[in-house]
Amino acid sequence: RKCCNHPYLFPGSEPDFDGTTSEALVNASGKLRMLDRLLSKLLPRGHRVVLFSQFTMMLNILADFMALRGHKYYRLDGAVGRVQRAIDIAEFNRPGSNVGVFMLST
Repeated sequence: RKCCNHPYLFPGSEPDFDGTTSEALVNASGKLRMLDRLLSKLLPRGHRVVLFSQFTMMLNILADFMALRGHKYYRLDGAVGRVQRAIDIAEFNRPGSNVGVFMLST
């Protein structure tokens, strides 16, 4: 399942981190390239996107991707407390919210 999501999920496969996220993150995965194309069309039109992943490590990669592209997002996984979870969900669902992506760990 890891190889279908992103090669950086395998230990030692990610290039040495120099403090910046580069296009190599996107280009290493066909799924991430497709997501990039979809989000570039959907978000400017006001659509909101919910992404599910079984791997929290994949959410880490997606968070780096969101930061690289400047997309505002919320993340919900086991590390997010109950109160913060409720706040994030309410803000994402608020009409006119500028948060376009909600990432969830299943």
